[in-house]
Amino acid sequence: MVTFSHTDQGTAEALWAESGLPGLAELLLGQQELAAMRFVVLAAHPDDETLGAGGLLALLHSLGADVEVLLCTAGEGSHPDSASTTPEQLAAVRLEEFAAAMEVLGLAGHWRFLGLPDRGLQERTPEIATRLREAIGQHPGPPQELAIVAPYRDDGHSDHNALGAVAADVANEGGHALLEYPIWYWLWASPEDPAWQSWSRLPLSTEQQAAKRSAMDSHTSQIRPLSGLPGDEVLLGESLLQHFRRAFETFAWTPPRAHPVQSTPNTSADAQRIFDAVHSKSEDPWAYITSWYERRKRALTLAALPREKYRSGLEIGCSIGTLTAELATRCTRLLAVDASGTALELAARRLAPFPGVSTRQLTLPADWPGGSYDLVVVSEVGYYLSPAEFELLLQRIQESIAPGGTLLLCHWRHPVSGWELDGDSVHALARNRLRWPTASLYRERDFVLETLVAPGETGDPGPPVS
Repeated sequence: MVTFSHTDQGTAEALWAESGLPGLAELLLGQQELAAMRFVVLAAHPDDETLGAGGLLALLHSLGADVEVLLCTAGEGSHPDSASTTPEQLAAVRLEEFAAAMEVLGLAGHWRFLGLPDRGLQERTPEIATRLREAIGQHPGPPQELAIVAPYRDDGHSDHNALGAVAADVANEGGHALLEYPIWYWLWASPEDPAWQSWSRLPLSTEQQAAKRSAMDSHTSQIRPLSGLPGDEVLLGESLLQHFRRAFETFAWTPPRAHPVQSTPNTSADAQRIFDAVHSKSEDPWAYITSWYERRKRALTLAALPREKYRSGLEIGCSIGTLTAELATRCTRLLAVDASGTALELAARRLAPFPGVSTRQLTLPADWPGGSYDLVVVSEVGYYLSPAEFELLLQRIQESIAPGGTLLLCHWRHPVSGWELDGDSVHALARNRLRWPTASLYRERDFVLETLVAPGETGDPGPPVS
């Protein structure tokens, strides 16, 4: 457990501002998606909801989204040494402040108080889970279209940690999305901590920022002294509040499970059947040729390669060969593989003008082409494997890539229906398994693009196996 006190100076906001935090990828959910979803928001204490997610709540209200806030405790333990105010009196004050903040954020009448003890949530997690499930049941609809918003499970405060862990468990079992908001993390953590680097940023309009500030002003007992007596000092000082005056909020985002808990997700064994059917219906099922999104993504992919030319490339999951044709201009020899024979028939016509390109129908990772490569491209295919299969694929790549070779990964960041992984988890598995230096990393709301460099000096990888 992290140990800290609200009186600690903590990490200055200027350090966070210089860390790259403002450049985090935006939250995957656009306004139309947010408006169509349902949200159950958990707050351990009055003011958590405003500090961590006040801008989000103001946005959801403006969009007309279905929102309910569950306040677990009255926060009666915030001033345990107060000489002027009993815990019972403080509880009444803080509940009034919470109601005022909810009204400012447009959520008057959209919250419930659970009446649990401050600093006692660790002992009440089964009850919290039950109450959370009951609340979710009051907002019927597809499970993947409901998001739980809760304190970050490793925020450092015991109540926040307990509430975040319950939220994560319920979200996972129910197939819901999860948005975790950090609060005390900004005080005790530093920009060197890796956790925040995979989080998402929600930009706030000037109106949402103003609503958040006004809501925070409602929590007078926390931002001003209760009295001039010892024990009644300000709890949330200026150095901490600066972290919540940003033009954005930050969330650890976990998308909903891409398949119901009781179903069996697809694996590589299903790939040929599924993608043969897809390509049989259309020669360009994902609009690779006509979509600006796809054309732009290919341009970014080519630009992310750290070397101008490669002697021997391997593209895993080439589909109809649109990216392959552009990679061919950068590779002396290029082998493109796919599980779908139908897709490869379409690719062969497109790739005929490129004598250095060959194609093979393989279901990876069980099949493997052999050979040595100084470029391996895994684009929009990693999540079509189970986690164990992707681990094996990484092992195959590790065994086959030349010293100093480039591994390029590019994946859609939204849930992929019927499959166990998503784009962010694919990239996290690759980083954790290989631990290779990152040459470049680019994230936006819809996709993540990353290049890793194999250890060793660049050398001749030798000919691929054809």
